Amino acid sequence: MLAEIKEFVKARFNDIMLFLIVILLMLLFFAAGYIAAKYQSKEPIQIKQWNTSQNT
Repeated sequence: MLAEIKEFVKARFNDIMLFLIVILLMLLFFAAGYIAAKYQSKEPIQIKQWNTSQNT
């Protein structure tokens, strides 16, 4: 059983490594997007218009 797994990994080592690299990159980009979204979700600055004409 263990020998079969070892042979399987040995035969497909490049494919397994490529798969792991793609998965890790996807997780990295997801984390970066999540962090960027957290910063963008802050409450925006509101600018209120003042009434400069005084009717007295």
